[in-house]
Amino acid sequence: MSKLRLNITMSLDGYVAGPDQSLEEPLGINGEKLHDWAVVLRSFQQIHGKEGGETGPNDQILGEMFADIGANIMGRNMFGPPAGGPWSSSAPWKGWWGKNPPYHTAVFVLTHHAREPLVMEGGTTFYFVTDGIESALAQAKKAAGGKDVLINGGANVAQQYLKAGLIDEMEIHVVPMLLGSGERLFDNTDARQTRYECVRLVTSPSVTHYKYRLRS
Repeated sequence: MSKLRLNITMSLDGYVAGPDQSLEEPLGINGEKLHDWAVVLRSFQQIHGKEGGETGPNDQILGEMFADIGANIMGRNMFGPPAGGPWSSSAPWKGWWGKNPPYHTAVFVLTHHAREPLVMEGGTTFYFVTDGIESALAQAKKAAGGKDVLINGGANVAQQYLKAGLIDEMEIHVVPMLLGSGERLFDNTDARQTRYECVRLVTSPSVTHYKYRLRS
């Protein structure tokens, strides 16, 4: 059965993005440093069409993130820089990732403003969903064809699905840095995270991986 999975990196003080997100700072000030542990790994390089990279336990866990994923869900601010209002028709934003994004699946972008699907190279198509998280999940599961659906972020989208009790598994990668401010993962969740149990813990000098599963 298809599962909804959250896979996200968090600072030691609980932030998944830094403050003041912008075109120049997509994850906020110092936010991109959260992912330093991942970008050096072979699995990360492969998903971006490159060779090389480190192997080992961190790489094995990152590889699991991409395994058996049939569709992805993200928020508008994950797809593009913070912006309100309708999408631009003169210069439509096509994501941060160039012509061949690293998803290679259908990606459902939660937004308040309608937009036609955006077909990219490599099998990625972005669909823009205006009728809420449950609709996005239903469409994603249909597109996934029995595979799992992955929430890519950001914090607000993760909180909405967590609060609704729809996430089956969470993989939280905690890095030993302190951001001080930004977007916290466990704000506005009605403490729904307490319904999950830790089923795996793997640690390294650069990151600690916590895997949680919803209690039956």
